[in-house]
Amino acid sequence: MIRAVLFDFDGTLYDRDLALRRMAEEQFATFKSELGVNGPAFVSRLLALDDHGHGRPKHMHHKLAEELGFSPDLADRLEACFRSNYPAHCHPPDDCLSTLGKLREEGIKLGIITNGPVTWQMRKIEKTGVSPFFDTIVVSEAEGIQKPDPRIFARALERCGVEAGESIFVGDHPEADILGARNAGLLPVWKRKPYWEVPNDILRINQLSEVLSLVGLKSGLSGSEKKKV
Repeated sequence: MIRAVLFDFDGTLYDRDLALRRMAEEQFATFKSELGVNGPAFVSRLLALDDHGHGRPKHMHHKLAEELGFSPDLADRLEACFRSNYPAHCHPPDDCLSTLGKLREEGIKLGIITNGPVTWQMRKIEKTGVSPFFDTIVVSEAEGIQKPDPRIFARALERCGVEAGESIFVGDHPEADILGARNAGLLPVWKRKPYWEVPNDILRINQLSEVLSLVGLKSGLSGSEKKKV
C-alpha cells in the first residue's frame, strides 16, 4: 500500500525548460539594445549553456557574455534580472494542484526533495503555490547532503512518518531522482523528458495526474504499467 508520494521540484512540479525560455525572452526584451545579437541566438545559447539545469556553469551569464561578445557589466545585470524575476515564471502544469489536492484528501503523505540553496528553492516553490499541500519540504542546502544520496530521501520519509517500501518518488533526472530513489528503497517514477533516458523497468508518466493511478485513486494504467508496479 502506498502511503506517501515524494516529488522532485525543478522539472517535475513545473516545466523548468519552459520557465527558463520565458525568462531568457524577458531578458532579451529588456536588454536587447545592449546585447548586439538577435533574440533567437541569445535564447538558444542561454538554454544550451543551462543544459536543463544539470550542466549549468557557474557565472552562466558571464560565460554567455564571453561567447556572444557583450560586457561583464551587462552580464552582472542579466544575472541580477534572472535572480529577481525567474521565480515568477515557475508555473505548475494544469493538473498539478488538483493532483496534489486529491492525494491529500485521500490521506497520502506528500513531500518535496530538492537540490539547491534554501532561499532560492523556497522562492520558486512559493511562487508555484504548491507548498500548502506538502507535509515536508527537504532542501539539500539545509540538510548538508543532496540527491542522489539515500540519506536525504530517508530524512523526508522520517518526517512524513512512512517507510521507503510504502512510498514512491516522482522525478525527472535519471541519476539524482530515479537512481537516488531506487537506492533509497522507494519506488521511482520517471516524469518523462525527451533528452534523458532511464532503465526500461522504471515506471514512467507523462502527466502528474497519472500518479493517482499508482496509489489506486483512479483507473487508467495500461497492462504493461500495472506489471511494472
